[in-house]
Amino acid sequence: MTPQNPSDNSRWSDLDRPPLNVAALRRGLVREGGLYRDIEVVQRTGSTNSDLAARAAAGEAEEGAVLIAEEQTAGRGRLDRRWTAPPRSGLFFSVLLKPAGVPVARWGWLPLLTGVAVATGLARAAGVDTALKWPNDLLVTVDGQERKAGGILAERAGEDGVVVGVGVNVSLRADELPVPQAGSLALAGAVGTDRDPLLRAVLRSLEDWYGQWRAAAGDPAAGGLLETYTAGCATLGRVVRAELPGDRAVVGEAVALDGDGRLIIATEDGVQEPVGAGDIVHLRPA
Repeated sequence: MTPQNPSDNSRWSDLDRPPLNVAALRRGLVREGGLYRDIEVVQRTGSTNSDLAARAAAGEAEEGAVLIAEEQTAGRGRLDRRWTAPPRSGLFFSVLLKPAGVPVARWGWLPLLTGVAVATGLARAAGVDTALKWPNDLLVTVDGQERKAGGILAERAGEDGVVVGVGVNVSLRADELPVPQAGSLALAGAVGTDRDPLLRAVLRSLEDWYGQWRAAAGDPAAGGLLETYTAGCATLGRVVRAELPGDRAVVGEAVALDGDGRLIIATEDGVQEPVGAGDIVHLRPA
């Protein structure tokens, strides 16, 4: 075998970051009566969300299709922020969901549900305490500081579908972080950074939470989602600034979530304002 050049970006150029085992993932996750129908791993793509949404629009993907990338070159967060990381250093994947039987008004819970699923799956498999920043960030503690280690982006796919995308930094070292305030599971003290068991745990957790939510017709209280999200949400109980569309901002204490998953902010004027979309800045520690 010819030795690999360290600069070679092939599948085996970084032996500390081996490729995912797609055959094992399929064996562990695709089953009769389960959510997942197809699991595909690509070496490199711009955005798994964009790719899977395009397949759904063309009728080429069913509910439960999972698209995973070893490297994303144009991964997106909210407000079209870029999400980049070295090859095989994280979990970058999207899932197509078609929540028939759930009122569209409750589909706003899907990114929150995915956050709960990712956090609970990683807590079991990586042994890392995680917290959720409303509406779509996964936080870990590194050297006593709260850092963003992951994000979620949910986008409509046609009339009956939603593509939920997840990006989680797994093995990134401090010198590889895109910004100083970012984090990774490794930097937060994960017991292991083998991505195969981490991904299986997250996808199984998503399947469980999604099944409970659909069985409850999207009612977040009946399915236990509201209680679990509230318990793990780092935003609630803090003073925040919500930067809203139209250059408007609301400052106050984040006190609750409403039935549609919106964040309720109590302002100094005594007004409780529901926020359904916006950039949330935590203004003081918990």
